Amino acid sequence: MSTVKSWLKAARLRTLPLSISGIILGSSLAYSKGYFNINIFILAISTTIGFQVISNLANDYGDGVKGTDNEDRIGPERALQSGEITPKQMLRAIKLIGIITLLLALLLIFVSFGKENIIYSVIFIALGLTSIYAAIKYTMGENAYGYHGFGDIFVFIFFGIISVCGSYFLYTHALNFSIFLPAFSVGLLSAAVLNLNNMRDRESDEKAGKNTLVVKIGDEFAKYYHYYILVFAFLSALLYTIIYFSSAVQLLFLIAFIPIFKHLLFVYKNNEAKKLDPELKKLALSTFLFAILFGLGQVL
Repeated sequence: MSTVKSWLKAARLRTLPLSISGIILGSSLAYSKGYFNINIFILAISTTIGFQVISNLANDYGDGVKGTDNEDRIGPERALQSGEITPKQMLRAIKLIGIITLLLALLLIFVSFGKENIIYSVIFIALGLTSIYAAIKYTMGENAYGYHGFGDIFVFIFFGIISVCGSYFLYTHALNFSIFLPAFSVGLLSAAVLNLNNMRDRESDEKAGKNTLVVKIGDEFAKYYHYYILVFAFLSALLYTIIYFSSAVQLLFLIAFIPIFKHLLFVYKNNEAKKLDPELKKLALSTFLFAILFGLGQVL
């Protein structure tokens, strides 16, 4: 029988700080350029949380009905896997939250662009619909892209580029290409979280036929990939800071990379998949901290 606790578990609230990191960073960059609207900020955060909850529920449903979530999985037991929520209930929740999130997205677009910028509105409506579709198709359906190794690309694009650059555009109605540098940082750090998750679950995913990028390239190359994306995330943020450097406070974000590089060393030395599970929370929260500190460095 499903309970409030079961639904909170299925929603995976611990993933929400990571999901809103790009919005916080994009909003901070807009603020540093003299643009900000509290209504846009609240609606952007709410819409992004909606997208993330849809993704989490769809992931629970998709992996549950496919049998990927089983006794071999190392991570926390999922709601469908445990029987706390039925597939029918999960589908109903995905549809309901999808409708609510779409309405929030439409309101966000109207507040940002009004009636004057129809082209921008159409583009962002398309992005909203694409985001919902991508969140659902990650593990649901016969051609779920998460089962073919494309999850990392989705996370990089939607958590990084669209989240940071999209939120920045909602305020400014303009786009400076240098904004892509911090967007790359958030996208790469978010992809690293997914890669870490997939490294932890490689054996169970391979048995279940879930061909994540880690399953395709193996443990050793997955580690190298992990190192590269973390280092490039750092270099992208540093390059943006150098381009617009005016004060030492802009280097605040370096604090967030202390635990990130400690994590990198842990992954380098570790050979037990089970020990990667606690690192997920650390890396996700470090990404959230990076977004806050990088944003503060731009606005102070």
